[in-house]
Amino acid sequence: MSAPLDRPAPTRDGRQDSGLAGAVIAALKTVHDPEIPVNIHDLGLIYALDVSDAGVVQIQMTLTAPGCPVAQQFPAEVEAKVRAVPGVRAAHVELVWEPPWDPSRMSQAARLQLGFY
Repeated sequence: MSAPLDRPAPTRDGRQDSGLAGAVIAALKTVHDPEIPVNIHDLGLIYALDVSDAGVVQIQMTLTAPGCPVAQQFPAEVEAKVRAVPGVRAAHVELVWEPPWDPSRMSQAARLQLGFY
């Protein structure tokens, strides 16, 4: 799922930053790409976020490049951050490569931070 560039990734049912979904997004914003000083949410690495009423979180995410040196441990780090959110009962992160990430997926804040304007 693709998020508008200036807004957070919506959950699959279209909800934005409210309740548990908002807390999960806040947790995602504490995780930074190790090579780019921007959080993974604003970089547009989160492709899908599904937060159930029961507190089960499903995330599809990508990396900036398939050869990223943290590809094997990064999803586990993201999963741990999400599991630490009060109200989250379970979390699963799936690493996907389609569509490939490109800079157009970044939020306006990330673009400004990286000098893309």
